[in-house]
Amino acid sequence: MGRAGRGPACFTGGVLVVVGDLVEDVVVWPQGPVRRGTDTAAHVERRRGGSAANVARFAAAAGAPVRFVGCVGTDAIGAALADELAATGVDVRVQRHGRTGTIVVLVEADGERTMLPDRGACTELREVDDAWLDGARWLHVPAYSLIGQPLAASVASMIVRARRHGARLSVDASSVGALAASIGLDGFAAWLAEVRPDVLLANEEETAALGLPGPAPAAALTVVKQGADPVLLWAGERAEPTVVPVPPVAEVRDTTGAGDAFAAGFLAAVMRGEEPVPAAEAGIALARRVLGNPGATL
Repeated sequence: MGRAGRGPACFTGGVLVVVGDLVEDVVVWPQGPVRRGTDTAAHVERRRGGSAANVARFAAAAGAPVRFVGCVGTDAIGAALADELAATGVDVRVQRHGRTGTIVVLVEADGERTMLPDRGACTELREVDDAWLDGARWLHVPAYSLIGQPLAASVASMIVRARRHGARLSVDASSVGALAASIGLDGFAAWLAEVRPDVLLANEEETAALGLPGPAPAAALTVVKQGADPVLLWAGERAEPTVVPVPPVAEVRDTTGAGDAFAAGFLAAVMRGEEPVPAAEAGIALARRVLGNPGATL
């Protein structure tokens, strides 16, 4: 089932296709340390979430023609989330099976967040119609999209078909914990070596856990995000990275979605023809906009 948004489907430069999770985020800001076994006052907000959906929404805000491909439940919340994402200018194509996923996001006072995911229907994405890849110039795959079947098999098929038609591929490492508990870090590293994406996005914890960048590069360009520290761009087998400074932020209240915003800003800039350094600067600028808001919001 597809839900068409207002995205510019006939954009001559092609479309950024993002595949993966669309869920409801329940964002919890405790009003002090969590007290085990009793009550802790909190500010709670419900937001549209999911790494892939976040990237799609942020990329549309950055001016890119973007299509989201995923699966939501047959429930009312699934329909509402798809409609809400379409209203942001994203061309939304969703299948509907089972129940929509939910992620509880616990945000600490310094902005760090801990996620408790129940992905629900996200993993139920079956083989997608070829029309859902029409005009694809770039395919973006968060590593969450490799976890669970039939989703992982569907994504593998999408990668083959998109590349057959000349689309480029980016992968976001997403989560050390999720990868370690599912396909394993060695399994993910082997998959990267097999598909060799054009761009790999990862934070410093993820690159360290994967032993990247290394002498046999997993991607043509590895982009390492380090929070408030500079972004590192490792091109091919270069011994040293290009360093892109990150301007200071006055207050970091919630880091939820910051990595997705960076990916969206970076990819939107690359699709406009920018080189890696200005593309990284565009990603940094977009990521900074979400750090003061609850959940993945601009």
